[in-house]
Amino acid sequence: MSGAGERPVGIDELLERVREGYDRVDPEEAYDAARAGEAVLVDIRYAALRERDGLIPGALVVERNELEWRLDPQGSHRLPEATGHELRVVVICNEGYASSLAAASLHSLGLHRATDLIGGFQAWRAAGLPVTA
Repeated sequence: MSGAGERPVGIDELLERVREGYDRVDPEEAYDAARAGEAVLVDIRYAALRERDGLIPGALVVERNELEWRLDPQGSHRLPEATGHELRVVVICNEGYASSLAAASLHSLGLHRATDLIGGFQAWRAAGLPVTA
């Protein structure tokens, strides 16, 4: 929340600020980390985009509005993969914008290794990495 007398922050500035808080990864880094078992890929795209463009094999699909509840290691609605605050999560949206805000939200829950995919699913696909229908 901004205090009295503070100017409102636009979305571009907000994205810049939150992205300064962690190192984003490119598609190849995300792919390698997931294959090595060092990161969990989490696809937050909405159903219509997943149906249109396909899925990243092995990625967890978690709707954006459920993300914090599913990945909070202390939460009663967590996924089995939400094993602790050391978990390295790579959040993936369509083009790499919503995922930045989602990663910042996960940081506020103590998931300090959360990051997001630069360019999102579209960059993953453009890099020729695996996608299933």
